[in-house]
Amino acid sequence: MFGILDYLKLGAGVAGGLMLYHVYALAIGYPSAAREARAGYVLVAEKTAAEAKAAEMLRQRNAAAQATEEHRKRLEAAQAAEQAAKDTLESEISNYERTLSEKNRACAITAADRDWLLHH
Repeated sequence: MFGILDYLKLGAGVAGGLMLYHVYALAIGYPSAAREARAGYVLVAEKTAAEAKAAEMLRQRNAAAQATEEHRKRLEAAQAAEQAAKDTLESEISNYERTLSEKNRACAITAADRDWLLHH
């Protein structure tokens, strides 16, 4: 039916067709697949970067809220200590004035002098 030469021609045709397909795949097919893979990778990388950025912003927001709360607590403590010091000073002044009045002595310090001493 077929001779050996016909089988060689048929084999050469198949080999040539495979070679042409391989050249086509290298020139057009494989690079487009690589481009698609890279495009998908870029999308995944951008998504990962956006998630990391959002997580960092959330961490910074929480840290700022915690710092603000700590500052508020310290401010309240400082105000309470200042008020306690003022109350103690006022009670000492009133005790001293009472002691002077019991001994029938007068304090030569006026209210203006007292205010100046309190503020300096």
